[in-house]
Amino acid sequence: MSLTTDFIAELIRAANGVEELTHYEVSRLLDRSIDTIRDMRRQTGVAGIHSARDVLIDLRLSSERARDLSAEQVRDALIDAADVLRSLKIVLDRTE
Repeated sequence: MSLTTDFIAELIRAANGVEELTHYEVSRLLDRSIDTIRDMRRQTGVAGIHSARDVLIDLRLSSERARDLSAEQVRDALIDAADVLRSLKIVLDRTE
């Protein structure tokens, strides 16, 4: 498995066990997701896309507000991050 695949699996596991995560752990996972998505976007050439509805904005806000999020909101943010990473991995795998 690649590091990206491992991280996607980690996000899914965390989403399935959200009640066991601390606010700090949620924030760290989301921050790692943001960094990884940015890096993968650069590799795919999608880095220049900035829209008001960019998932990175939502993930950043969720990371900053991790303490105030419900378990459902945390789960949704982690799943969103995993989904974006999975999509970017598919694109990168096709180009290699």
